[in-house]
Order: sequence, then C-alpha cells, then structure tokens
Amino acid sequence: MDKLITIYHGSKQIVEVPTFGAGRKNNDFGLGFYCTESLELAKEWAVSSLQNGFANRYTLDTEYLNILNLNTPEYTILNWMAVLVEHRLFSIKTPVARRAKQYLIEHFGINVNAYDLITGYRADDSYFDYAEAFLNNAITLEQLSMAMQLGRFGEQIVIKSKFAFSKIRFEGFEAAEKDRYYVLRKARDNEANKAYLDILDEDSDGLYIQDIIRGSVSNDDPRIPRNLSE
Repeated sequence: MDKLITIYHGSKQIVEVPTFGAGRKNNDFGLGFYCTESLELAKEWAVSSLQNGFANRYTLDTEYLNILNLNTPEYTILNWMAVLVEHRLFSIKTPVARRAKQYLIEHFGINVNAYDLITGYRADDSYFDYAEAFLNNAITLEQLSMAMQLGRFGEQIVIKSKFAFSKIRFEGFEAAEKDRYYVLRKARDNEANKAYLDILDEDSDGLYIQDIIRGSVSNDDPRIPRNLSE
C-alpha cells in the first residue's frame, strides 16, 4: 500500500469531517469509517432504490499506521469469518451455529481494535447470506470460499483509531445517481446469487463448520483457503 492513498466513502450525505466513534458497531469490523479505493464501488454503496447518494473523496496518509490486511496469505477465510461473527448480527438457527460462533472467535478471532486501519472484503448483500449459511452448517468451507469469490467482490478500508482519523483529508465528492448505480449493485448481487445456486447443485465432500469444531481444526490446516482472493 502506498503511503498516501485516495479513498472514497459512499453515503447519503456529504461527509467533510469523519467522526471518530460514530457509526454502527454492528458493521463488518465494528465501529469505524468504512471506505474503498474504488470510486465506482463507493457510488454503488451510496445509493438505495429510492435515494441518490455521494461518493466522498479523501486522501489518507498511512505512514506510521498499524495496518491489518485480512487479504494477505497470513490470514485465512476463517479469520475473516471470526471477525464477522463477532461484530455482525447473524441469525443463529441451530445449536451448531452457537458453538460455531464461539469456536471461530476463540480459535480464529483477531482484535481489530488493536489496529489503526483494516483492509478486508465487505460482506455485502449476498455475501453475508453465504457466511450465515456456513455458520449454520448448511454449506461447506469450500463452498463458502467459492461463493465469496463470485461477482465483483468489494474490498473495503476501515479507519479504526483516533490517530488514523487525524490522517484523513477531505478532497471533495461526486454525486451517485440511484438510477445507474443501484441497477449496477443489484446486477452484481443477482449474478452472484445465480452462481451460488450452481455451487449448491454440485456435490461437496468438504469441511462443514461442525467438522471443523469436532476436528479442532486450526488456522495452519492446509485445507483452509489462505485468503479470500485465492
């Protein structure tokens, strides 16, 4: 990552001064300011079916920041899952899912609040459903990994610490039209859903979350995809 980067925040409003400690704690990686290096993705995230939005543009000086990049080979898809289940609100439908949530946090969890900045994939729309299906023992780890690579997966940059917030500089904004960008967002989601159904039609002898718990599978197990981009 270059020391000085340009990032975008998709929102219903113009945000000239991002506020440390604001926002929803039940986002993917907890409280933080959620951005992307992609202007087009920021515009998709900014709009709803009824409302236009804005892609706010910033420069961020990453020098001296403690950065967690979940997309490097050091981490696995289960590290991402552990962070997700600790912060997002999942539908826990089975006793297996309750045990799975605890197991993932205990064996694969990462203290995201120890970092200034986090880079990782966003559990957007369908992708959250795939993660929830895995947690409830409905799909295998291999099917989850395949599903998470469907469509044009969005990578997000999350500003976590007060120090990192001091490094943000507002540079302007661009309008995001719902008539264009909501259509693009839904098309990506529909494409991923169709491909996901094809995956479910295939036989899978892979690991279910119950197998992972029973086998005390750890992060260095070669059967676990090292990161979501692989």
